[in-house]
Amino acid sequence: MDRRKFIQNSLIGLGALALGETASHAQGIASNKSSAKPEDWSIVSDETKDGVRSLVVTPSQKVCPSQLELDIFVKDRTIKGFHFAGGCPGNARAVALLTTGMSIQDVIAKFRGLPCGRRGTSCPDQLARVLESLQW
Repeated sequence: MDRRKFIQNSLIGLGALALGETASHAQGIASNKSSAKPEDWSIVSDETKDGVRSLVVTPSQKVCPSQLELDIFVKDRTIKGFHFAGGCPGNARAVALLTTGMSIQDVIAKFRGLPCGRRGTSCPDQLARVLESLQW
């Protein structure tokens, strides 16, 4: 377990003891806080051309990027390309490289609920939430 995870789990456990809860119950409560409402982000544009669905999304104000641009192959529902406008360039490029070629379901499974500090969401989580909302 890395240091950050250890500290997070310790703090959750201490908070649980103070509240008279079990640490596992408190962990569940902490992870449930990451489920933001769909209103946290909005789709600016959504169009399909030549078998590619292109979306531009304004993510939650809880994350650094000002925009999320996404291209999806409609036929096999895989990510063609992805880009965060703004935010941390290294993390944004890493998420883009990791998701390119992945199926929508795999991206959702890997990134849904990932927090960034106490924000209750993260850049990858915002991507997963948008993909989840497409209801394919």
